[in-house]
Amino acid sequence: MAMLPCTAAFLLLSFLQTVKIADSQSFIGINYGQVADNLPPPSATAKLLQSTSIQKVRIYGSDPAIIKALANTGIGIVIGTANGDIPGLASDPGFAKSWISTNVLPFYPASNIILVTVGNEVLTSTDQNLKNKLLPAMQNVQKALKDASLEGKIKVSTVHAMKVLGQSEPPSSGSFDPSYGDLMKGLLEFNSANGSPFAINPYPYFAYTSDTRPETLAFCLFQPNAGRMDGNTKINYMNMFDAQVDAVYSALNSMGFKNVEIVVAETGWPYKGDDNEVGASIENAKAYNGNLIAHLRSMVGTPLMPGKSVDTYLFALYDEDLKPGPGSERSFGLFKPDLTMVYDAGLSKSNQTQPPAAAPPAPAPPAATTTTSTTASTASTASSSQRWSVFWWFFLELGVFRNGIFRGLFN
Repeated sequence: MAMLPCTAAFLLLSFLQTVKIADSQSFIGINYGQVADNLPPPSATAKLLQSTSIQKVRIYGSDPAIIKALANTGIGIVIGTANGDIPGLASDPGFAKSWISTNVLPFYPASNIILVTVGNEVLTSTDQNLKNKLLPAMQNVQKALKDASLEGKIKVSTVHAMKVLGQSEPPSSGSFDPSYGDLMKGLLEFNSANGSPFAINPYPYFAYTSDTRPETLAFCLFQPNAGRMDGNTKINYMNMFDAQVDAVYSALNSMGFKNVEIVVAETGWPYKGDDNEVGASIENAKAYNGNLIAHLRSMVGTPLMPGKSVDTYLFALYDEDLKPGPGSERSFGLFKPDLTMVYDAGLSKSNQTQPPAAAPPAPAPPAATTTTSTTASTASTASSSQRWSVFWWFFLELGVFRNGIFRGLFN
């Protein structure tokens, strides 16, 4: 048998390391919205979450019943202040201290609160006063945590819509809308100084609704496609998620903040919608979420941030039947109120194999950048079927067969 090439040996060791973390889903979270009148009790939801590989939950407020229900589960919890609280938090440090005293101190550390998001998509709102008060509000919340000896244990940030980008194509040219100017710079300085993440809401679904060609659908669903070349870097992007996240990375880099961590606060795909809503189907939702989860588990990362998976919060845990807008707005849930799955995206601990819809992307041309996986975890060993699923995803993502690294290995 031919001697194992050094490069192949390194890749194989990287793969074995990837297998070790296949059951560790610390990078997979979910959004738990409550704009509904038919949701199960938080205690039942906590048990549901423990039966999945989801390790983080984001709620849009600070519901004490939910925070209590998640106590002693180890699940990371993201809580948030309402946009309407921002002026008070900004102008009154005492209000910020009271907010932390009410919504954090009674529950932490039994309830593993990891992040406080101050407002949601504030910069892209039409309220200039709210925009101006966002950073002072975050600073006062940060000071309140420091006064409670929780600085560094619980981070503070805010969540942005993708519209904060003025340019996103190609990904290497990603930049923030200059109209946000000093506001964005101040927020990024806060993120950098406090080690808090830049949270963003990328939705390939909405990108597809504005370009409904079949090849765009495949690109958005992580399915085989020809890819889209970034003319600057010569990287051939194989899916919209990576392209959107890397555009955010480029925008951060362009302002001198490439070391600020990116967190995907929301992403998802509706499983149904109104008659005029293209692409909203259970097949597409299963493909997007299933393939995204498989992509995250591969630990390949994105072309500009290789070797790790960005923390990603799926949208959403349940449908929210009271939300206004088109039918799709009420159809993002992965689970029904009776706790059964709307469709199987591969999240159940009892079924850790990759979902059938999770087709690997087509190989990129030789000019594309390839990466390896380097991570460590104490998670339990993955099942045999998952090992091989991760194996094929890993090497197809790297394109090692395409590049001939294993040429002669099996002779």
